[in-house]
Amino acid sequence: MPRRVGIFGGTFDPPHAGHLIVAADAFEALKLNLLLFVPAAVPPHKSGVVATADQRLRMLQGALDGDDRFGVDDLELRRTGPSYTVDTLTELSLRERDAELIFLLGIDQFRAFSTWVRPAEIVKLATLAVMARDGEAPDLGGAYGGIEVRVTRVDLSSTAIRAKAAAGADLRYYVAPAVARIIEEGALYRA
Repeated sequence: MPRRVGIFGGTFDPPHAGHLIVAADAFEALKLNLLLFVPAAVPPHKSGVVATADQRLRMLQGALDGDDRFGVDDLELRRTGPSYTVDTLTELSLRERDAELIFLLGIDQFRAFSTWVRPAEIVKLATLAVMARDGEAPDLGGAYGGIEVRVTRVDLSSTAIRAKAAAGADLRYYVAPAVARIIEEGALYRA
């Protein structure tokens, strides 16, 4: 059996409990050996990243510290230009030659997948694992296929966390203690 390596990309600005819960669900459901969080340097489908790449990397490392199911890979942060998934998966496939790569994405991202850069190449490099919450069902019968992964519905977003931080709210239970410390020490997300 080849190693099964999951890839979970995003801006993680900041990483929060929702990210960790769905990652744990996906790790178990997909029987992964490792799940890599890959923070995007310049996400092509998103604007308004607030924290620096270094701050987001440190927050992810702090959030995942001590959990050997998860790792953080900064390969997109080391590249210049937009963070295209096809480039990331190409690099990971060369590095993880004996592994089966499984790319996690949310159902909303999956619906827009045809607009991504070279989606046909992406599905040759990795299996798509579409994270679906209660009440959602991805249409996997299209050109790109994929597998459905049921994850816990957590209605929490990085946008909401940034708003709480801006208001000076207590972030306990929304983010890991290490993430809260980095936000506080850096006065991140304050107006």
